Amino acid sequence: MGGLFFVPIGIVVAKSMCFSSIEVSRVATATLAFAAIGLFDDVLSHVKNHNSGLSAWIRILLEVAAGTWFSFWLDTTNMSSPYCMKMLVPLPAPLGLVCLGKYYLFLTTFCFVSMGNGVNLTDGLDGLAGGTAALAFIGMSISVLPICPGQIGFLSTFDSYLGYKGATVLGDDLAVFGASMAGACFGFLLHNRYKASVFMGDTGSLALGGALAAMAACTGMFFPLFISSGIFVLETVSVIMQVSYFKTTKFFQGAGRRLFRMAPFHHHLELCGLKEPIIVAGAYVISCWLAVVAGYVGLISA
Repeated sequence: MGGLFFVPIGIVVAKSMCFSSIEVSRVATATLAFAAIGLFDDVLSHVKNHNSGLSAWIRILLEVAAGTWFSFWLDTTNMSSPYCMKMLVPLPAPLGLVCLGKYYLFLTTFCFVSMGNGVNLTDGLDGLAGGTAALAFIGMSISVLPICPGQIGFLSTFDSYLGYKGATVLGDDLAVFGASMAGACFGFLLHNRYKASVFMGDTGSLALGGALAAMAACTGMFFPLFISSGIFVLETVSVIMQVSYFKTTKFFQGAGRRLFRMAPFHHHLELCGLKEPIIVAGAYVISCWLAVVAGYVGLISA
């Protein structure tokens, strides 16, 4: 339940700087909704005194419900992003803008479920999920910068107080939100790095995944989302491959076989002899590169 200690801090900082932003309010609400699902799971695990909280299917149904609710909320709300309003996904040239129409809503729900569970699966080594999530937020913050530039709340008020009119701040409120969440994750790493004294639990992991997905849903930046969240994608795909291969070989051969020694992939690396800090450091290096690529893709796509 360590997410209770840093997720609200990121949200409060973002709201204090962008208190009039519709986008930040929407993304913050989605983040808290997923944090509530994770908190319910953590509390249930604590009450039962073992790691079986909510069943996998019930948790996925709750995530689908929250993601679907957010999708329809986007569809009925005036957002600043021209892409979200028209259900467009910006991609690099020569692809340009892709109009998804109502399929935009399905993609949004899919991203919420996949990102939430992706961060949750990655949260298996000290500092792994927190650090990679922070870098993913940085990549997303860069990628959304050109989407809907406007005034940052407290600076707008300050300008009005001094008598300035029409002054704008280069940047996007959602970029401020992403930077605030990244800062909260970095602060959490002080206590979650090897050897960790605090763990984010499902409260933190689902909230971080929900926040990343909400940033993409509000701007159409789904492609940069999957790039910046490459570590989460890898971990999720490794689990899907492991389960699928095991069930397929069991059906055809009578005995299930495994592609990896253990899934998610970071546990496979552990069983191959790599030390936990080395695995985490490698993930950080990869995430830094992915964040730069995601930011660049977002900038050239908008």
